[in-house]
Amino acid sequence: MSAYKSEFLHVLASRGFIHQVSEPDVLDALAASGRITAYIGFDCTAPSLHVGSLVQIMMLHWLQRTGHRPIALMGGGTTRVGDPSGKDESRKLLTEEMIEQNLAGIRAVFAKFLRFGDGPDDALMANNADWLNGLNYINFLRDVGRHFSVNRMLAFDSIKLRLDRQQELSFLEFNYLVLQAYDFVELFRRTGCVLQMGGSDQWGNIVNGIDLGRRLLNAQLFALTSPLITTASGAKMGKTAAGAVWLNADMVSPYEYWQFWRNTEDSDVERFLKLFTLLPLPEIDRLAALSGQEINEAKKVLATETTAMVHGRQAAEQAAETARRTLEDGALAATLPSVDIPREEIEKGLGVLTAAVRAGLVASTSEARRQIKAGGLKVNDATVTDERALVTQRDCTPEGLVKLSLGKKRHVLLRPT
Repeated sequence: MSAYKSEFLHVLASRGFIHQVSEPDVLDALAASGRITAYIGFDCTAPSLHVGSLVQIMMLHWLQRTGHRPIALMGGGTTRVGDPSGKDESRKLLTEEMIEQNLAGIRAVFAKFLRFGDGPDDALMANNADWLNGLNYINFLRDVGRHFSVNRMLAFDSIKLRLDRQQELSFLEFNYLVLQAYDFVELFRRTGCVLQMGGSDQWGNIVNGIDLGRRLLNAQLFALTSPLITTASGAKMGKTAAGAVWLNADMVSPYEYWQFWRNTEDSDVERFLKLFTLLPLPEIDRLAALSGQEINEAKKVLATETTAMVHGRQAAEQAAETARRTLEDGALAATLPSVDIPREEIEKGLGVLTAAVRAGLVASTSEARRQIKAGGLKVNDATVTDERALVTQRDCTPEGLVKLSLGKKRHVLLRPT
């Protein structure tokens, strides 16, 4: 049981969000005595956030739910530089237009988790381009850069790991640490923000901001990081064979999103229920106690609750019903994810290997071959045994569709157009 007195830190600790906290007793007392403002930064490198960002989003949600004010900081400025943390190579530099497009896609996600407005604990959305894009470089070096020790920065994991692997680290990326620290100072000046949260790989960067705040403003700032989330088998959270599990419905459908959570490993169910749903802990304890085949019921609850948070309750329940009809009744559910295929390709005969790749069930034709050898690929529920097989007009159902499946749980409809 958590020994924290503030509801905010107690909830985070009891649900498994906390990895490290700076001056925990002082922060706990501050959060217990009044409202605090905290932020997490999100760079705009893609048009959507993915499941790997959910821990941080949920931390902001619980911050607001326990009476405090969250800030979702969009990295409109720092995205132009690129965070070296956890990267083996430099990021591709994005244009201003690409960054703005990505920002628009990401903003929509936060409204599902946070309440924005003008109230004292309503969430804020900030963009560090507002203060970074107009910086005078010489003045910034003189006023801010002089407080940073290169020797110390070289010891940070985000820098050290790249150098140890003899992988290039550009001067542009090296500056990211300074800019992130400056973000913390600016948010303190503008909003009174005293806490930065993030993943465990951000600890050194956040501590930089704490130190800069003390040097420039004599401010007492705090850091809180969450553990790195991997699955029980060691896979990185939010990655699948088909790619990242995005939060925007136009990139990953609600059904596919539901299936991602339904496929959770048995030993991850309790942890994921605590981190990614709002279910009360006693209910999570009840679900976690299920064993054998009954654990699948807990996985369905996990899938429906997580999908409801991102895509809405109606879409989540529809995804659950689609899965039930498809997997349990064997029906061809019209709400399965579908891929449009030019009709002439089906009429000529589309190779089953190519069809599996086009459907997003596998990443390559070689992977499709391996699945066929293992008996995992099916067309209209019939196991494919010949890698030279073709999907043709004869495979179309009365509804004019072809059902392509990988294993028992992944299904995509090919829709000739």
